[in-house]
Amino acid sequence: MADLKAMELGEILDGALTIFRHHFGTFAKIGVVALWLPVALTIYIQLAGGTEQHFILFFVVQVIAYFAGLFLTAAAIRVISDSYLGRPPELAEALALGASKIWPLFVVGLGKGIIIGLLVAVIGVVAAVAAPALVSAGSTVGVIFVVLAVLGGCWFIVFVLCGYAVTTPVVVLENLNGAFDAFGRSWELTRTFKRKILGIAVVAFLMVYVPIMVVGGLGGYFRIASPAIGQAIEVVSAALPIVVMPLLSCIFTLMYYDLRVRREAFDLQILSDQLGIT
Repeated sequence: MADLKAMELGEILDGALTIFRHHFGTFAKIGVVALWLPVALTIYIQLAGGTEQHFILFFVVQVIAYFAGLFLTAAAIRVISDSYLGRPPELAEALALGASKIWPLFVVGLGKGIIIGLLVAVIGVVAAVAAPALVSAGSTVGVIFVVLAVLGGCWFIVFVLCGYAVTTPVVVLENLNGAFDAFGRSWELTRTFKRKILGIAVVAFLMVYVPIMVVGGLGGYFRIASPAIGQAIEVVSAALPIVVMPLLSCIFTLMYYDLRVRREAFDLQILSDQLGIT
């Protein structure tokens, strides 16, 4: 049984990789259950002419993949929590928790998307309206000001994303009055730790998404030189999220544990109570 304690970035990553390795089989099963349909449809699209010929189906697949990702994340959090509690993770319990949390996770994800979308829209309007006007007027200082304002807006978006970084484990593991309470709760937990969260998020992106992008790029390259090999690599690229996405859940769940340990008297008994384990 691992102890809940404050962790540095390296310890969070090492702990996440350890849990991922020890319970790889369970994570893989969750990945198959959650992602088999969007992965199968993605492979079909790739082998049947690409996104251009199946645009509507591609959009439907993205919607399915989003809900499947929510299901996978919540189920993976249960496995991670059981691991900390010294309990053998049960696939059925993990899947049940994943299914029960899809709707509140969707509500929070939608709210987060609206917030970020509005911020991006404001920055886009500033760049699209102010910059051309200042350029035509020949105001160098004004152009510099707009550039700095856009960069500041992008920084603020990253700041907000870091503040809402643990909404998912909050929804899955805590008893909230409503799903939107996860925003305030996440913001409070991440207060003064946003730089650390950004560093963890960047490393997590490199660990999880770069391999998917690299394999996908190889598939595109070989599709021209050797179509059969290219198609085989693209199939692997489409299926890779089944294996690697639970690692992302491990990293962010351990980051959530770290924040709660630092902010509160968070221990294994509290974790057990929140999961309803006696």
